[in-house]
Amino acid sequence: MPLLRSARFPAVLLLAAAAAGLLLANSPLGDAAFAVQGAHLGIPGTPLDLSVGHWISDGLLAVFFFTVSVELQYELTQGELADKRRAVQPAIAAAGGVLVPIAVYLAVVAASGQSGQAAGWPIPTATDVAFALGVLAVFGRGLPSGVRVFLLALAILDDIIGIVFIAVLFADGVQAGWLLGALLTAAAVAVLTRARDDRMTVGVWAVVVVLSVATWVFVLASGVHATIAGVLLGLAMAQLPALRARHMLEPAVNGLILPLFALSAALVVIPAVGGALSASFWAVTLALPVGKLIGIVGGGLLAQRLFGGGSDRLSFGDFAAAGALGGIGFTVSLLLAGLAFAGDAAVRDHATLGVLAGSAIALVASSALVAWRAAYHRRLKATAA
Repeated sequence: MPLLRSARFPAVLLLAAAAAGLLLANSPLGDAAFAVQGAHLGIPGTPLDLSVGHWISDGLLAVFFFTVSVELQYELTQGELADKRRAVQPAIAAAGGVLVPIAVYLAVVAASGQSGQAAGWPIPTATDVAFALGVLAVFGRGLPSGVRVFLLALAILDDIIGIVFIAVLFADGVQAGWLLGALLTAAAVAVLTRARDDRMTVGVWAVVVVLSVATWVFVLASGVHATIAGVLLGLAMAQLPALRARHMLEPAVNGLILPLFALSAALVVIPAVGGALSASFWAVTLALPVGKLIGIVGGGLLAQRLFGGGSDRLSFGDFAAAGALGGIGFTVSLLLAGLAFAGDAAVRDHATLGVLAGSAIALVASSALVAWRAAYHRRLKATAA
């Protein structure tokens, strides 16, 4: 269990799962893997008639978004984002880290003449928290707390933006009645957990679980992407029970849910996208490592110039390390690639490969930059002593 709660091991597991997905898809077992991914499980004629792939991306991933939203709720009320002045710098950097990759993506697509692929512009806007913190844990020994705080706030804000994109851009024929039902069950979870708070018995937890599942079903039926149910519940639940639920779910999320999603999302047959790779591949591959780096560094330096950094003032090198880490899109970027090109499997596969390639470049670059900055700060500390 401690291994699955660490920052390093889940990141390694996620990378291994993505590599396994690519290898599996391009092996003699590829057809069997795609058959399993496309097999339907559930009750026909109901919102629960989903393929295995959708059970993973719409169902299990909602649990991941629940844990992210619980962390977000904590940070907004008691953590690093509770102090609005302290949140300004990572907020501006996060904005730069979203706008510049979008601009890079659209510029590459426009230059290619494949304007139909412009719909993929949200893909390079995400930062994978698990990977970013994993790189920090492996290579960041000696980094000052200000760099870690900046990166954590940046990654959380990126998650918020990704969640908004999923909710707003990829809703399909929203059914108000089902959505109202989801809001009512989520409100019931909020009321019940606040009424019981630190007196949550097994019976109360059972009711909360039933209401939570109902919320997910209602969101799924509403036409809004089902992962939003996890966001809704994570923000609605009282903080103490929510933190307990997150702690309980963390090993399953890190050890099963995220690796399964990475495995499923990376099931891409490389020969099928051979020859001329589409604009979506090149745009994502460039926008993640380069666009994120430029946007985060530029936004961070601008914010520091406008508002000052106080005792947590960061240097250009620190911003560069954080910007490179921001380019590791992975989990949410893979989800966005699947949603943006849901109707075009070939372009979706190109974009998926772009996410893997761009994130891999950012992973290598960020590892080097983080190690360099950590060594620099260790030398400073040793000199000061």
